[in-house]
This record gives sequence, C-alpha cells and structure tokens, in this order.
Amino acid sequence: MARTARTARTRLATWAARRGAWDTGCGWLRPDVVAMDVRMPLMDGIEATRAVLRTVPDPPKIVVVTTFENDAYVYGALRAGADGFLLKRARPAEIVHALRAVAAGDSLLFPSALRELAAAHAQEPGSAEARETLRRAALTDREGQVLRLMARGLSNAEIATHLTVGTETVKSHVSAVLSELGARDRTQAVIAAYESGFVSPG
Repeated sequence: MARTARTARTRLATWAARRGAWDTGCGWLRPDVVAMDVRMPLMDGIEATRAVLRTVPDPPKIVVVTTFENDAYVYGALRAGADGFLLKRARPAEIVHALRAVAAGDSLLFPSALRELAAAHAQEPGSAEARETLRRAALTDREGQVLRLMARGLSNAEIATHLTVGTETVKSHVSAVLSELGARDRTQAVIAAYESGFVSPG
C-alpha cells in the first residue's frame, strides 16, 4: 500500500503495484475506496480487483485508474467488479469528487466511454449465455426501461424525471434490477445489459 489519505468522509487506499497488497493493505487499513492502477508489473488490475472482492470481508469500492479510455484492461476490471474508472489526466478536484461519489455508493459511470468499451471488448455480445442471464432475471417492462436509462448514465433523479415517477420508486426499481441480475452495482448491471444485447453499444 503506497499511501493513505483521510478526509472527513472518505478513507482512500492507493493500490501498491505488488502482489499480496490486498491482504496487508485492505485487510488492515479497511479503506472505503481503492484506487487501482489497471496496469501493474506483477498483477494487473483485473486480477487484483477479483482478489480484493474475493478475499476481503465487506470489500471496499474499487476505482481503476487508466491512461486510456478504450482499454481492454479497464473493461476487464469493470466486469470483474470495479465500480468505475478514472483517467490519470483528470484534474485533482475531479478525482476527489469521483472518489467521494463512489464512497457514497454511486457508480463512476461514463456512459459514452462505457459504450465504446462494450463495443470494443464485450465478450460475445448477444450470446446465448448472456441472453439467458437476462431471461432468468425476468425484468418487468418498467425495470427494463430503468436499466436502459441506467445505461445512458442517468441518475435516479434524472430517471424519475424521465419516467414521471418519484425518486424512491426509481430506487426501488434499481434495487430490483440489481437483485434480479445478481449485479453488485449499476456498472455491473449496465455491462450485463450490453453483453446480453439488451442494450446496444452502437
């Protein structure tokens, strides 16, 4: 673990580029958010993300940090359970805002970037296996609408305005979508929507 920083609301752990860091770092420091470099010498961000989520009780939120938006490693880390990604060229204020948002439970989702990632790197989009996941979920028409709007990057408040319903109603629909898809968060649900062909990245 390279260093830690504490604010009034967020504990952030910066991921060290060495194998085994999740055990000594996340287990000991109990960070709210891990900023994970997607490309590291001994263990890439995909493997490290899986390790954190698999081995750390009540795991932290994970934000992968990358130089390029259209990076197969970024998409792999998001599929593995990362909550979003940040570009290394982002301004300090943008980084702080993003990490606080993730710590508060919001996915760091850039709709256009995720569409491009899904178009370039989705594993067999529209495949029978992915479609079966959506079929088993048996989303209602309203839940399907909500999932499509999530894929467009709309917040709960924006979805509520679009559908002319209350924000609490939208929160209920979002929770139902996540539960039925077996998704950890909004990012995972949107990726499932792309890879099943339910939402087209084009």
